[in-house]
Amino acid sequence: MLEKGIKGCAKLVVSEAHTAVARNSGTLRVFATPAMIELVEETAWKSVADALEEGCATVGTNLNISHLSATPVGMEVTCRTELTEVDGRRLLFSVEVEDAAGKVGEGTHERFVVFSDKFQKKADGKA
Repeated sequence: MLEKGIKGCAKLVVSEAHTAVARNSGTLRVFATPAMIELVEETAWKSVADALEEGCATVGTNLNISHLSATPVGMEVTCRTELTEVDGRRLLFSVEVEDAAGKVGEGTHERFVVFSDKFQKKADGKA
């Protein structure tokens, strides 16, 4: 059952694959915003996956994330999400990302619950 208050937490050590230069989002060897967004989405969807009905999944529909501070290669980052609103199939999460020096990112992430087969069929029909 999806209810407000469900929390998620995930950690990763920033590697070269997570850098702005590797993700084509810049020229520096620091934790890339696209890599942070992936971590946010993964943390959020995994936090509610066990509470979904059989045959359902969630899809990301909106991100409002501020990337506040650079994280160097080799440093660990931690992402925390909390489900703050459930409105039918719409889920809203608050998000915080931090490294050992402090807050790296914050914001909100919206996801919708979908029926996996129906959603995939509709997407495949576009091809």
